Amino acid sequence: MNKTKMPTFITEDFLLSNDVARELYHDYAAREPIHDYHCHLPSDQIAANKTFRNLYEVWLAGDHYKWRAMRSNGISEKFCTGDASDYDKFLAFARTVPRTLRNPLYHWTHLELKKYFGVTDLLDESTAKQIWNTANAQLADMPVAKIMHRSRVTVVCTTDDPTDSLEHHRKIRHDRKLKTRVYPTWRPDKALAVDQPVAFNAWTDKLSAASGIDCNNFANFLVALEQRHEFFHKNGCRLSDHGLSYCYADDCTEAEAAQTFSDARSGDQVSCDQADAFRSFLMIFFGELDAVRGWVKQIHLGALRNNNTRLLRTLGPDTGFDSIGDWPQADTISRYLDKLDQNNRLPKTILYNLNPADNYVLATMIGNFQDGTVPGKIQFGSGWWFLDQKEGMESQINALSQLGLLSRFVGMLTDSRSFVSYPRHEYFRRILCNMIGRDVVNGELPRDMKLLGGMVRDISYRNAKTYFGLEPGKLE
Repeated sequence: MNKTKMPTFITEDFLLSNDVARELYHDYAAREPIHDYHCHLPSDQIAANKTFRNLYEVWLAGDHYKWRAMRSNGISEKFCTGDASDYDKFLAFARTVPRTLRNPLYHWTHLELKKYFGVTDLLDESTAKQIWNTANAQLADMPVAKIMHRSRVTVVCTTDDPTDSLEHHRKIRHDRKLKTRVYPTWRPDKALAVDQPVAFNAWTDKLSAASGIDCNNFANFLVALEQRHEFFHKNGCRLSDHGLSYCYADDCTEAEAAQTFSDARSGDQVSCDQADAFRSFLMIFFGELDAVRGWVKQIHLGALRNNNTRLLRTLGPDTGFDSIGDWPQADTISRYLDKLDQNNRLPKTILYNLNPADNYVLATMIGNFQDGTVPGKIQFGSGWWFLDQKEGMESQINALSQLGLLSRFVGMLTDSRSFVSYPRHEYFRRILCNMIGRDVVNGELPRDMKLLGGMVRDISYRNAKTYFGLEPGKLE
């Protein structure tokens, strides 16, 4: 008996369940380029226009989403972060993929294989070798610049520590081969780690070296931070970012913050209350710096990090042992935004939520601080991390739609370390178009394709382009 070839899984109309959704996606969303305003792409690899050795290096290395799935499938750590060969790690992932049905990894995997390598076969242990060879042959002629150009990415904003020299960004800026414009993002999380005196002091010493200012007291510490903020601004930075369990908004005088700083610099362990008060002072300071220079502030809320102590000690942070936290968010984020607003120092701000229980909290919170100066000045950011999947995106879109203005939403970002993660934008756009199409079919929105298509284009790209005000690259 002849075997019938299985129909292609990722079709042109993937996730598009009606004719309105299909028209919105193909005629409006798909044509827009990508403005990737938050990611973790390594700037040194962009500057070097890196060519990847194989599919593991470009696709699996450093990907904690895949590691979590592999561990859940009983795959040994040797094949995740260990010393197995690149191919054996890839094969272990291929063996896991059929077990990821209904996990977003199943969709992302096959979207990415089709987008970059023209592969339409389902990945499993039996197809792994052929897919490995097919992809690797193409990767030999697919450096970073070519990947980004093929993805139609006009803007990338990386995530950078204030002590970074930004040497790679300066090199990128003068690279005529790269059509994408690449900007740094100020991420001063380590300045808040005052409750970890060893790490805090090591980082503060790096800040002293980078700024040329001896951070022997709190006043100098603030001057050094402001100097680095200005340095980032001169190198094109227009965004900041903070990864917080919850926002810090305690009352704290400069004298109190200075005493906590002095204690930590002396190697003393500060209390939780002292640490939160110190962080509160700095977060106001950072907000004021952003406002003065016209930056956009991003705040990522709600991650419960490093849950597994044993594997944290063995593998380090950011290796797949984080989860959703359940801290109260409403009071602290309200007080933080209000403190800045009272002094007319509230910058454009994007709030990202990791706990779906807080979607309505943030969707209503942003309405408290819209001041009529900028459309969508305070944004409820796209589904983040554990929520950047179909249900998570739909929940965020629904909350924003019901309680704010979806039409002013700045849309999707990759939040990824991988150069082949850009189909996540396609995934988001298909989901968005399907939701709108479904409303039209149900009679809840008018069948006005010019009106609806304009909103889809805006959310896909144009709102972000206007909101951030960054010069985009010119795609040919």
